[in-house]
Amino acid sequence: MPDEPLLHEDRLNYTPVTRSVPLARHRTARLVIEWGHPELAGDAALVVSELMTNALLHGSLRGRLIRVRLAVTAAALRVEVSDPRAERMPCPREVTDDDQFGRGLLLVGALAEQWGVGPRDGVGKTVWAEWGLAAASCDAVALIGVKK
Repeated sequence: MPDEPLLHEDRLNYTPVTRSVPLARHRTARLVIEWGHPELAGDAALVVSELMTNALLHGSLRGRLIRVRLAVTAAALRVEVSDPRAERMPCPREVTDDDQFGRGLLLVGALAEQWGVGPRDGVGKTVWAEWGLAAASCDAVALIGVKK
């Protein structure tokens, strides 16, 4: 995605407090819908919510902001959540039915086509998730409706 021209982009910094999670979730859903991808709005919002919660619980530092970035190219929708703690890398883990926490990254992996983590510009890390936006060609759509 980095080499493709951006059609839409949004960046917003959040204070590392609990109320920032629903604010980021609602903003993500609204923007993804406005940008023409309502079918991905729910999944993208839930992924941002999970990544924001992880950043809040495991990546925040007093006085340092958490950044959410949304980007759309012709080929993909990408969400990124950046926090200041590069030394605390995300790692999916095994959970049991009795575990109250630990399913966030499993959920991210189930909802997004791909996800990963990399260095943040400056200090910290960025966790990202991505969905392809491959548009069906007119010929493919026409072939689906053809009956013989």
